[in-house]
Amino acid sequence: MGDTTIGFSREAAAQLAALDSDISAEEQEAINALPSGSALLIVRRGPNSGARFLLDADVTTVGRHPDADIFLDDVTVSRRHAEFLRHRTAFEVKDLSSLNGTYFDGVRIDTALLSDGAEVQIGKYRLTFYASRRDLAPLATG
Repeated sequence: MGDTTIGFSREAAAQLAALDSDISAEEQEAINALPSGSALLIVRRGPNSGARFLLDADVTTVGRHPDADIFLDDVTVSRRHAEFLRHRTAFEVKDLSSLNGTYFDGVRIDTALLSDGAEVQIGKYRLTFYASRRDLAPLATG
């Protein structure tokens, strides 16, 4: 019989364990349940700390405008601040010429491809990006 177990390299397993150490059991359960092609943003600092936002559309808008898909109600956030763009199973964040900018792992960006565990800062909100574990598994084998 064939082995159906997914093998993780020690390095990949250590990276996932390090990422997962700051995650509550409830958050880990939500991340593990993500279907392929989706991701989760968790607010780590700022108003609404602990809030979770599902990324499961090709375009997810973020801003202070009430019609934004992710509504962040703070003056440090532009009305139309940023967008999260889905490309199959990969996600990109794009700043929409916001006043205070969008930051990826502490660096101001116009656009950036997101990696699992990356921090995105929008105004005073710091959000951590978690990709679907189903999409990470093929990357971690070897």
